[in-house]
Amino acid sequence: MNHAIETDQLSKQYGDVRAVDNVDLRVKQGEIYGFLGLNGAGKTTTIRALLGMIRPSGGSVKVLGQTLVQSGRGPWARVGHLVESPSAYPELSVRENLDVARRLHGIQNPKVVDDVIEQLTLTSYADRKAGTLSSGNFQRLGLARALLHRPELLILDEPANGLDPAGLVEIRKLLISLAQENGVTVFMSSHILTEVDRLATRMGIIHHGKLIEELDADQLEKLRAKHLEVRVRDLVSAYAGLQSAGYQPVLKEDMILMEEAHVIEHPDDIARILVNGGTPPTHLAVKQQNLEEHFMQLTGGIK
Repeated sequence: MNHAIETDQLSKQYGDVRAVDNVDLRVKQGEIYGFLGLNGAGKTTTIRALLGMIRPSGGSVKVLGQTLVQSGRGPWARVGHLVESPSAYPELSVRENLDVARRLHGIQNPKVVDDVIEQLTLTSYADRKAGTLSSGNFQRLGLARALLHRPELLILDEPANGLDPAGLVEIRKLLISLAQENGVTVFMSSHILTEVDRLATRMGIIHHGKLIEELDADQLEKLRAKHLEVRVRDLVSAYAGLQSAGYQPVLKEDMILMEEAHVIEHPDDIARILVNGGTPPTHLAVKQQNLEEHFMQLTGGIK
């Protein structure tokens, strides 16, 4: 298996604070990896280590098959990144900023600037000074710079910052397209858990510097799955009645849970069975445990 990112026992110490604590990451090529954590959990420190911006206190980092060393050398021509707030020359236009970046990357064809402006829907702002842009469009400019040289790996720290709902949808579609159609690996941190839930094919949760859980595609799908919650006064009788009707109910504490697709689409059928069986429901609702609930259960909320 080829990995775009590998870390072994990655650690970073700042005085008495262990910002990153023995983190082992394996990010496969072509996947969208969501990196979640509360503020101060170690997300940005990890990302800065992945980009060679800081020297780890311990462990190793390998990016696109190349081990990062103290000289700062790395496969940076194949990596695009956006870390924390994007930077730009405020007195230069969007187009001029991107043209400067093009030259720094050694790209001869100036058309790539127009292509990435169109890709990030910045056409109507192309000749506007970067310093006058809204926060959302400034974020788009940062993403445009990250994509300018068509990288194999995108490392993004909070890429949705400042974007309005329409912008979130556009960037989501763009990142999915890059991964699925071009094989680009996307490693992204975000505090907007619903966006990560819609985007990620795999994710890791960091808490107090430790990687406390990773979820693969199957686990994510299960987490996203809907279920029917049923509450009745006589749980045992209702459970038996649903079993007799050919369903597979599950008893959980003070309720019955059901996951069959037919049940989710037609909860009224379950209500009818229960009423006819003399155990009418006191509560009947289709629920879905979202990523936010799972995340809060793992981390215990904000501490």
